[in-house]
Amino acid sequence: MGILRKITRIGKNRKFEYKPRFYDDKGKGNPYKIEPKFDKFRSTVNTPRGIKGKLNTAIDDIKTEGDRNLKIRMTVIIVILVLIFLYIIDFDISIFYKS
Repeated sequence: MGILRKITRIGKNRKFEYKPRFYDDKGKGNPYKIEPKFDKFRSTVNTPRGIKGKLNTAIDDIKTEGDRNLKIRMTVIIVILVLIFLYIIDFDISIFYKS
């Protein structure tokens, strides 16, 4: 193995311990850890996989109270999009009236 090492010059990985000059850790955690800001508030992060887990998280999300303004805004947006779709496909409303 010594001959192969001399030819290919493959050695062990070297560790480098970097300590920032002005970083002072007072229990705030690792500043280099990449974690989204609002993960602790999201219910969809680290959810169990499978149909049963997805169904349980969906039911839990339905049970939680949401913002009333958000629900109204979402229904208005959905209604507008449905009306635009019906206009594009040239939907005739007269089929619902008796002649």
